[in-house]
Amino acid sequence: MASVNFNSQQVELLKQFVEICKKNPAFLHADELVFFREWIASMGATLPPPPTPEENIPKEEVKEETKPPEPEPTPEPAKEPEEEESEESAESDLEFDKEGCVEPDTDDPQPMGDPSIEITDEMRDKANELKQQAQEAMSEGKLEEAISLFTEAIVKNCKSAPLFHKRGRCYVKQKKPNAAIRDCTRAIEINKDSAPSYKWRGRAYELLGDWENSAKDLRVAARIDFDEQVNEWLHQVEPKAKRIAEHKRKYELKKEERELRKKKEKAKKAKEANERAKEEERKRQQQQSQFRGGMPGGFPGGMPGGFPGGMPGGFPGGMPGGMPGGFPGGEMPQGGMPEGAPNLTELLQDPEMMAAFQDPEVMAAFQDVSQNPANIKSYENNPKIKKIIDKLSKKFGKAGGGTGSQPPPQPPPTSGFGGGTVPDMDID
Repeated sequence: MASVNFNSQQVELLKQFVEICKKNPAFLHADELVFFREWIASMGATLPPPPTPEENIPKEEVKEETKPPEPEPTPEPAKEPEEEESEESAESDLEFDKEGCVEPDTDDPQPMGDPSIEITDEMRDKANELKQQAQEAMSEGKLEEAISLFTEAIVKNCKSAPLFHKRGRCYVKQKKPNAAIRDCTRAIEINKDSAPSYKWRGRAYELLGDWENSAKDLRVAARIDFDEQVNEWLHQVEPKAKRIAEHKRKYELKKEERELRKKKEKAKKAKEANERAKEEERKRQQQQSQFRGGMPGGFPGGMPGGFPGGMPGGFPGGMPGGMPGGFPGGEMPQGGMPEGAPNLTELLQDPEMMAAFQDPEVMAAFQDVSQNPANIKSYENNPKIKKIIDKLSKKFGKAGGGTGSQPPPQPPPTSGFGGGTVPDMDID
């Protein structure tokens, strides 16, 4: 077999290529290596499957482009179902015997007289005469005739409470509770102590199934002038009225409890929001205080006062026009930064610089370089780090080229970023 001579460099490159393929088999599927894949396949070797499009993306890019997982929302306490209960719904689960109740009457309101006219003795006498006739008709069961006569009497004297509650009684007997309620209410307006007016209005409410108002009026009638019939009716409606009152009270208590829970929840949320705002403000002030005291975690001692200890030899190659060789011994001249030095407040207010020095990668790089300046070469191909160093170099370069009486010594020409040397300075 013909011998092939490889020099050491070629062997080393081959070793590196094999090592790369071991660590990342997908490298074999590069378009430039099609000849190599064909040769391996001809030897009977099995190639790993080509990577998917997602696997082709470099890990760093995936890391940058992949959105961070959204924080899981804090589960809110389960809201209890609203219990907005109207009076009708509050009574919805109560069942009563509606026997004896009637549908509400919808007739037009009956004549009520003109209360603005002056009642003469002649009109009053005529009204009393008509009332007697109406009572006779009512006793004979002639309700329509009685109502008509009572109406004529009311037109003559509309300030007589008995005329209204007697006509209201006729309406109750006719099963017209709404008309009866109108008459009895007018009678009570004329005389608030008219027991018959409360009695017949209470009975009218009972016909409508309004147990609460019925019981209320019948109690007043019994208190003003006890009546056996009133007492009988009251015993019929009072148990129902009590059940409704207790039922409504139960819902009122629930409503009060619900309102109290809402207030407590609102206060709790307000407290949590206030605490979050305080915590955010504390963090913001902490970040600001860190930048006021220097770049945290960066150059030991922070920026003010110069780079302590200097970056030995300065930034390799020197900062163009400024700080070649660093400040001897890392100490600032008396009086602080020399005239023309960069405005650190302005520097730290630069949004790009502020963002950069909150980047863990940037801070780690500057920590590394501050401890071993020679390591700056390892960041020459890192555009993020190089951009920040270039920006700092420009700012310090401007400072070094200020209006001082003696310009600082200039470094010899350099071969590029990090490739120069700094002359020794005799400080004795």
